[in-house]
Amino acid sequence: MADTIDMAQERQALMLEKQIAHARPAITQTSALFCIECEAAIPTARRIAIPGVSRCVTCQEIAEAQQRHVIRR
Repeated sequence: MADTIDMAQERQALMLEKQIAHARPAITQTSALFCIECEAAIPTARRIAIPGVSRCVTCQEIAEAQQRHVIRR
C-alpha cells in the first residue's frame, strides 16, 4: 500500500515529465546528414535521437561553449 510520500513522489515525477515535454521545442525540420560547421557526416543514431540536429557532437559542444562565454550587455 502506497503511503503519502510515495504518492507525492509519483505526482512530482509526473509533473516533471509534463514540464520537460512542454519545454522541449517542437522540431519540424529534418535532421541534416552533414554538419553545417565542419561538413562531417552526422551519425544516424544522433539524427534519430535529436530530431532537427544540424551539427556533429564536437561542433555542437563548441557552439554551446561559445554561447556560455558570450558577455551579455
